[in-house]
Amino acid sequence: MDIDIRRHIINNFRDDDIKTLRNAIEESIKEKDEIALPGMGVFLEVIWEDASEELKEELLQIIHNRVKKKD
Repeated sequence: MDIDIRRHIINNFRDDDIKTLRNAIEESIKEKDEIALPGMGVFLEVIWEDASEELKEELLQIIHNRVKKKD
């Protein structure tokens, strides 16, 4: 079975508005939904592909700081 999870996740949200996207992200974080993690990864990939170098550096700094806090 050949599953393209990226395409599936993107297609799932293709027609949604910004409010729906935000709610999906916030709800999966609030609920600590493990099933949503691949989708969150796809969202990060989409952001990363279109991000400027400045935004990438900012994202890396945020991730780095949060990971250090979680020790």
